[in-house]
Amino acid sequence: MKTRITELFGIEHPIIQGGMHFVGFAELAAAVSNAGGLGIVTALTQPTAQALADEIARCRSMTDKPFGVNLTFLPARNPPDYPGYIRAIIDGGVRIVETAGNNPQQWIGHLHEAGIKVIHKCTSVRHALKAQSIGCDAISVDGFECGGHPGEDDVPNFILLPRAADELKIPFVASGGMADGRSLVAALALGAEGMNMGTRFIATQEAPVHENVKRAIVEATELDTRLVMRPLRNTERVLDNAGVRRLLEKEQRLGADITFADIVDEVGGVYPRVMKDGDMDAGAWSCGMVAGLIDDVPTVKALIDRIMQEAETIIAKRLSGLLTR
Repeated sequence: MKTRITELFGIEHPIIQGGMHFVGFAELAAAVSNAGGLGIVTALTQPTAQALADEIARCRSMTDKPFGVNLTFLPARNPPDYPGYIRAIIDGGVRIVETAGNNPQQWIGHLHEAGIKVIHKCTSVRHALKAQSIGCDAISVDGFECGGHPGEDDVPNFILLPRAADELKIPFVASGGMADGRSLVAALALGAEGMNMGTRFIATQEAPVHENVKRAIVEATELDTRLVMRPLRNTERVLDNAGVRRLLEKEQRLGADITFADIVDEVGGVYPRVMKDGDMDAGAWSCGMVAGLIDDVPTVKALIDRIMQEAETIIAKRLSGLLTR
């Protein structure tokens, strides 16, 4: 399948693996790229720029296909070593970067000078237009269904994607609720040039996370996610668990007076405890409503092959068969 995204990134299938904290390691990124998609290594999971450089080298030893690096720009009193991470990406020969969080404008020039294409994650059309205006090459449009941070507008993809298609000139992919060939065809029909999958890729054999995490996703339904940190305007969609319920109780009890300090036990340092140790009640970890569509843990290649076969069948047979002549 050829789209503007496959052409831009030099990949076979218009499927991108989301950059996920304590999930986007070399094993998963290489598996996605080897299967014809675009694998993504998550930069800020690595504690230092040198560690990221080592992870990029490890990924390169596992695949000769294109892969990218996710770099999320966060507001912080003591920000990460962003210049060091950028240097590791450039020196590592990475040609695709997925940016997220704050405006990446100050880094776009450095990345473009190194021949790197930038795809920025956005949860609204206005932010996508801003990303286009500062020179981003593509957009990942994240609907309200997505795991992680869906923004504060609560617009689902059935509205957000065609709105993006109406406004954007650069290509974009759909993120949030993406799981199978039906998702891909729907995204294409709504104007996207491909799809980004996060939660779906966690439930694969190559995902380097605890089996408890994969089991939790398979057993979850579309009703099992919760929105946390809304009072702090840092909304995150997470899988329901005891830690999340403690967090929500604090939000209800403290109301407008709540601060990040009040919920640090439920959001601070949670990911390694969940993803590595399998402590499913440790606190809030990102999961999309798409968990309701996930009922197995295939290999990455089997998943991508299945998606593409299903998408091609839908387009060539079911949809074309609906046309009257």
